[in-house]
Amino acid sequence: MSEELKLSVVLPALPQKVYEAWLDSAAHSDFTGSPAKIDPRMGGDFLAWDGYISGKTLALEPFHHIRQTWRTSDFPENAPDSILDILFEAVGAHTRLTLIHTEIPDGQSEQYRQGWEDYYFSPMNDYFVQ
Repeated sequence: MSEELKLSVVLPALPQKVYEAWLDSAAHSDFTGSPAKIDPRMGGDFLAWDGYISGKTLALEPFHHIRQTWRTSDFPENAPDSILDILFEAVGAHTRLTLIHTEIPDGQSEQYRQGWEDYYFSPMNDYFVQ
């Protein structure tokens, strides 16, 4: 069995800027405060949080949708990668980012819910306010 999350935040930037920052190594590192290495192409690998998070980009719909495999070093060794869908929707001059995180190993979804809030959404808001 696996778990899933659906989270949403409105960020003070247009979808193009938020989408591009997610896929840019320097911007991703800046908004999280931790090194990230991202190959922004479909099929490209990424690492974030000093390798704690890793995955591969499965689909790109510029400025609207990113689909990635996603796992952390906390996943059980035999667990498949989880799937991350990031949706970008214009709300005036802002972006509603909706994150749908599926196939999370049993018992881990709540730690990732808090992680998305603390290590992504809150710092991203601060980053885009600048």
